[in-house]
Amino acid sequence: MRKKIIAGNWKMNMNLPESISLISQIKNYNGAKTFKCDVILCPPFTSLDTARTLIKGSVFQLGAQNMHAAESGAFTGEISASMLKSVGCEYVILGHSERRTLFNETDNIINKKVLSALSSNLKPIFCVGETLEERKKGITFDIVKRQMAEGLKEVDLYGIKNIIIAYEPVWAIGTGKTATPAQAEEVHAFIRSLLKESFGQDISERIIIQYGGSVKPDNAKEILHQPNVDGALVGGACIKAESFLEIIKAC
Repeated sequence: MRKKIIAGNWKMNMNLPESISLISQIKNYNGAKTFKCDVILCPPFTSLDTARTLIKGSVFQLGAQNMHAAESGAFTGEISASMLKSVGCEYVILGHSERRTLFNETDNIINKKVLSALSSNLKPIFCVGETLEERKKGITFDIVKRQMAEGLKEVDLYGIKNIIIAYEPVWAIGTGKTATPAQAEEVHAFIRSLLKESFGQDISERIIIQYGGSVKPDNAKEILHQPNVDGALVGGACIKAESFLEIIKAC
């Protein structure tokens, strides 16, 4: 069985004192050691090093929200994979819809980041998903298939084992709308079929596919218990300890 993974994407929230407070509340939860799923915290760059210290020896793992594909160079304001590794990151979110839509990241750019992360032994949380307009047109599968094909280009059998796929319908991010459990399961099953075509049955059954899109305590259990939903990439609900812990417990 695939172990479920919950990842909290803090986005551009929480300064350093706020980050310390939130991590402390989550880490000190009495039932943390009994969690039956893995938990990844993805705070802003400014809190990563402190987060590493705070979660050391706990059940929590550390991830970043983005990175540049280059190892170094004249890229003012950017962060490389080796920099993330040096502050204890094991994971990095790549291809998030906000990066695609607000920062014009193309499938090609995201693919370069995925390959760079893998070469540095970082595990990508690779995001795919359609807009509301694309869903209304009935081309959800076409969009997801393209994003998978282009974003995972040149990823080999070893690399794919170290990638988490996150299906995040763009129309359900920060809007309060959520894909129904049936809608989520339908796309997750389709993604797994694509993985089977490219990498074989055995590997496709091992890959974690998370759902992301207005996951909250009141809908998490039903979504997380779909056959092909292996966890959640949580946005707004992860920056409040109580709601994030409720989602984790829903596993």
